[in-house]
Amino acid sequence: MNRTHARMTRMDKPMQQKTGRKPSITISETDYERLTGLAEALEDRNPEASETMMAELDRARVVRDGSLASTIVRMGSTVVYTADEGPEKTVTLVYPGDADIEKGRISITTPVGTALIGLKEGQSIDWAARTGQTHRLTVVRVTQAENAA
Repeated sequence: MNRTHARMTRMDKPMQQKTGRKPSITISETDYERLTGLAEALEDRNPEASETMMAELDRARVVRDGSLASTIVRMGSTVVYTADEGPEKTVTLVYPGDADIEKGRISITTPVGTALIGLKEGQSIDWAARTGQTHRLTVVRVTQAENAA
């Protein structure tokens, strides 16, 4: 029921995409299931984050857990990226309860976290910050955690 409502809500609103098509993304079955549940749980508390995450999940190619390339960002990945061709930043993509910006652990529910999921090394995506300003994020390097799905 929530997922249907989220789809209808997304269809009623224009996407915030201001430039070109978004790059293709690939997500593991486990991440897809967990992130879909998280997006549905966020629907009432944070509808914008829920909508953005559902839009990313809807366009993702979903693959078996063991067949996701190590160069693709998944939950638990440590990612080196640039924003607007600025200096490299290193973050680990985590669920909201594990986020700690001082330790470089960013939540999947943040605009950067949602933009990163499913991208592979060398890919870029335009994303809108909470201020509404559009930025270009480019994945430089991806390292997987020992227990990443």
